[in-house]
Amino acid sequence: MYYSLLVSDGEKKYLRFVDMEVPDNVTEFKKKRIYEMKIPVKGGQGAHELALRRKKPIYIPDRIGSFERWLSEDDKWVQEICNIRSFIFIPMILNGEVVGILDLSNSETKLDLSVEDISKLSILAEQLAGIIYGSTLFKELEVSKNIAEEERRKNEKLLLNILPHDIAQELKEKGATEPVLYENVSVMFTDFKGFTQIAEVLSPQELIRDLDACFVQFDKITERYKLEKLKTIGDSYMCAGGIPKQNQTHAIDSVLAALEIQAFMNLMKQIKADQGLPFWELRLGIHSGPLVAGVIGEKKFAYDVWGDTVNTASRMESSGTPGKINVSGTTYDMIKEVFDCEYRGKVNAKNKGEVSLHHVIIYSKH
Repeated sequence: MYYSLLVSDGEKKYLRFVDMEVPDNVTEFKKKRIYEMKIPVKGGQGAHELALRRKKPIYIPDRIGSFERWLSEDDKWVQEICNIRSFIFIPMILNGEVVGILDLSNSETKLDLSVEDISKLSILAEQLAGIIYGSTLFKELEVSKNIAEEERRKNEKLLLNILPHDIAQELKEKGATEPVLYENVSVMFTDFKGFTQIAEVLSPQELIRDLDACFVQFDKITERYKLEKLKTIGDSYMCAGGIPKQNQTHAIDSVLAALEIQAFMNLMKQIKADQGLPFWELRLGIHSGPLVAGVIGEKKFAYDVWGDTVNTASRMESSGTPGKINVSGTTYDMIKEVFDCEYRGKVNAKNKGEVSLHHVIIYSKH
């Protein structure tokens, strides 16, 4: 048997979940979503609201069946993830007002309650109402609610730092996201030539400081051109244009961002050289094509992409000339009306055979 306890807020406009025990298969993320639910004390729809209006227990002994029409969308979602077979919602009444609801449910077996059992549970619920509102527990619950709300805001901000806004919203609403096939996306890879050798002569603090300074600027530039940062691995930086919101300018946007990134790295190179310090040169490659994008992980989410397009973009970077914008023939075809490019030959790419490689000239035609 599982339970949950809902208590009204200070203004008695909503009931909120303050404690619960749910099946082990319900993830922490989904439990957080349940805790975020608000049940209107008046004017709402659903099984809880029905118990509030009637001020009597709502008891479904086995299978939801015809009662399903009384369930709200939130009720149905909780029923599905908890696999609820039977339940009873018991209003907690104090001085004639419902101040909370005690939920009891079973997933594998039915609840077998007699009229006397339900009467005893109703008395228990009234006693709980008196205890909660007549002791410091209620104040503690209010404090806990405020803390939980602050944590929710922090978690939401963290989620938006990890995932694209639309993907984060889908994850919050549904508890999961569906992978998406994109017909045309531009993927950019970068890494630093000679990173390992220079890293050996820098202290850990200097290494992280310099790497962070570069990636912070990359983040600002890619955001300005509406590219989606995907991840960093060591000294490698990966982003893409045309996801999660598709557009027709992703190849041009990626090249414009790449030009700014290389300009920034050239400035860093000049500053370091003037001081007699070692400097990094950047290899950068771009390829355009189809790929699959989606969220992986349950506790540590990551928005990632898969497909030959990703492998080919990586090959453009690793085979490219440092300090240049190295693009594939496919990307070249999408940008040639805007940028002058120089053909540099062919390179072998995994699952693709030979792929044309071009350098973007620093100036544009327009």
